[in-house]
Amino acid sequence: MIMSSESILVRPEPYDRFSGAHLAAAAFLARYSGRTREAYAADLRGFLAWCAARQLDVFAASRPHIEVYVRWLEEERHLAPATVARRLSTVIGFYRCLVIDGRLEKSPADYVRRPRVSPDSQALGLDRMQLGALVATARAAGPMDAALITCLGLLGLRISEACGIDLEDFGAERGHRTLHIVGKGGKPALIPLQPPVARTLDLAADQRTSGPLLLTRTGRRMDRYAATRIVHRLAKHAGIDHHIGCHSLRHSYITAALDPACPCATSRSPPGTPTRAPPPATTGPAATSTGTPTTSSPPSSPGVPDGVVGAPVVPRAQEPAFEGAPGVRCGTV
Repeated sequence: MIMSSESILVRPEPYDRFSGAHLAAAAFLARYSGRTREAYAADLRGFLAWCAARQLDVFAASRPHIEVYVRWLEEERHLAPATVARRLSTVIGFYRCLVIDGRLEKSPADYVRRPRVSPDSQALGLDRMQLGALVATARAAGPMDAALITCLGLLGLRISEACGIDLEDFGAERGHRTLHIVGKGGKPALIPLQPPVARTLDLAADQRTSGPLLLTRTGRRMDRYAATRIVHRLAKHAGIDHHIGCHSLRHSYITAALDPACPCATSRSPPGTPTRAPPPATTGPAATSTGTPTTSSPPSSPGVPDGVVGAPVVPRAQEPAFEGAPGVRCGTV
């Protein structure tokens, strides 16, 4: 047998990113940024791979093709309705962008049936006692774990906001410690810090004056995956039996902040807080009474606060609270 020592170098064909479906996908994704772009890119990549596996031209797809794609996600991939709805929304936005750019006359995804998704949140958060146990467990585990749980559970930050905190973001406003963050959609926010919260974050900083606040054991900036592992470990040690994620702590913060047992201690209003409209004022003339005037007597129960429609407010027993919890005033801010 004669072995040949010659090798042949095969050069792949040049990859043109500005042609066909690649340019269309780039035009659609260029409208977004950050985590939104990453999520849409993953969803769109899955749809393009599904089309390529079936030798379907993206520009020639029709409504039945997209209906089959949705049924494939539901019946073969067994994805949750919310996940299917999000991926279908990405496909609808992609074809709408093709219509805007003049590549298609009409979108084939306009009349695709969307899966039914409940508007109510299915997230199971923590009650005040469980949140207190989780905070105590985090403080016993170390300053970095305590700072993470404080940012998520006591300040109500999103995981991206917490991991993006730098030490340069801390400041003072009118004699109070503050934290400047950039929220969802690039919206800035200034959050006042209670003394217990500020002390916990100072322990995590550990005399550092620059760089990220939350660090991993290797000294790198903590990301959402490392934070999720820490939350799962602390929840298990705190005796919480149901699944808890990073966003569950934000859910718990809002629940505790809306607890009528005590006022919210932070000046940052929870998102989506419903407000009741005050009762309409009477515009007609006051009625004149000709009968015997009644004598006033002290009410037997607390009255209804101004602007609140409903039964009288009955005070209830205070639950045991922990230092720095939402709704518990543990110091002057």
